[in-house]
Amino acid sequence: MSMQKKLKQKTRQFIDSKNMLSGITIASFLESTIVPIPLETILVPLMQARREKIWLIALMATLGCIIGALLGYTLGYYLFDTAGEWIINRFSTPEQFENVKQKMHDEGFWFVITLGIVPIPFQIAMLAAGATKYSLTLFLIASAISRSIRYFGLAIVVYYAGNQAERVINKHKTKTIIALTFIILSIWGLSRLIQ
Repeated sequence: MSMQKKLKQKTRQFIDSKNMLSGITIASFLESTIVPIPLETILVPLMQARREKIWLIALMATLGCIIGALLGYTLGYYLFDTAGEWIINRFSTPEQFENVKQKMHDEGFWFVITLGIVPIPFQIAMLAAGATKYSLTLFLIASAISRSIRYFGLAIVVYYAGNQAERVINKHKTKTIIALTFIILSIWGLSRLIQ
């Protein structure tokens, strides 16, 4: 059996599996912690195949990411001196991480929301939040908001575009990311003016 057929067969088994929702939670946890591969490549076909569970799939992906964010924050908070350097070298550079730490210090909540939406390894935000002792509550709220926007946004596209969802996402991905980033930065700017 060819590799492509095996992959299709495994995907079909996963889609029909009773462990599908827990599998999505675990995949989301792994994506947010150690495997920087976009979860969308799994979520979109899964949501298309299991439209009756589309919102639950988005919820489980969000929960998995929040659990991963909590782990990443904890690593940054308690183990940054020992494990942080390895993670920085794996996902970034020391200069980039210093820049992220500074932004975390200056912009915190809105910075986490932005990093949770754009296709940048979220591991950097988790570590920086923990390493700078940023508020865990605000970090988790920002993570939940950003990942909900990302995963429930995919669910909305699949709900309305159906089997054309992947094409629609690929066609409008960059514009959507730019628009969402602009909206978030605008809200952040307005909130600073109001304070």
